Amino acid sequence: MEKSRVLVVGGTGYLGRRIVKASLAQGHETCVLMRPEIGLDIDKLQMLLSFKAQGARLLEASLDDHRGLVAAVKQVDVVVSAMSGVHFRSHNLLLQLKLVEAIKEAGNVKRFLPSEFGMNPARMGHALEPGRVSFDEKMEIRKAIEEANIPHTYISANCFAAYFVPNLCQMRTLLPPKEEVHVYGDGNVKAIFMDEDDVAAYTIRCIDDPRALNKTIYLRPEENILSQNELIAKWEKLSGKVLEKIPIPSEEFLASIKGTDLANQVGIGHYYHLFYEGCLTNFDIRDNWEEEASLLYPEIQYIRMDEYMKRYL
Repeated sequence: MEKSRVLVVGGTGYLGRRIVKASLAQGHETCVLMRPEIGLDIDKLQMLLSFKAQGARLLEASLDDHRGLVAAVKQVDVVVSAMSGVHFRSHNLLLQLKLVEAIKEAGNVKRFLPSEFGMNPARMGHALEPGRVSFDEKMEIRKAIEEANIPHTYISANCFAAYFVPNLCQMRTLLPPKEEVHVYGDGNVKAIFMDEDDVAAYTIRCIDDPRALNKTIYLRPEENILSQNELIAKWEKLSGKVLEKIPIPSEEFLASIKGTDLANQVGIGHYYHLFYEGCLTNFDIRDNWEEEASLLYPEIQYIRMDEYMKRYL
């Protein structure tokens, strides 16, 4: 089967650069949107030039230039959006809606993957404010995609390992704890942790797969479904050091939201859903509308979290 031509939007971002790499590695003709808004960001420019050196094409267009964006989209079969959501938040929504409009007008795209990659927003209608806005906006993008009859795949990648694994799920740090670790509730609620390169590999693997068409694909490999206690135990075994465990009851954790800045309030809400509610694992995948990536693509050798942790020793 001929491989699709891929356009990555947000290719210099944290996940986007990995998606570009995975697309090239899997043999796709790969284009990266080069936005004039890059301005004087020399690091992003050098990254784009490195993609070009590896065989990617750079397509110059602004998301604010509808005609130019349509022209770029017409050169590919698949569009993957990896735009960061950190611009809080409606800025990302507006940019993605502009991309949807361009894809709709171009009329040639065989698959669009919007920038989701976290929890499935369709299951987060109950989410706490103010973090709920991110899920509501992703659902607004889905509505626009589906109303335009754009073929699509939604990727639910769960927890990016670098943000949750070495720090043993501690907030406001990326480094392993040295003496003590805060444990959410009893620490036994299961979450799912993914190496970011594996996220990209699964994402690209599904773009030409009819089994993934118009479905949500969960990245839920069995050995990476772990509780916080299991993560802590893995780190203690690797490091040879036992940490003091300090449990945080759910009421105390939620109360810590008061009087903090917006980013912290959003983080506390998301952590509550992850580690007290178990929002990543407290449901079964529905066969008609959802699939699990490691079952679809058993040939991908995903990284286990004890292996991932070794770089932090």
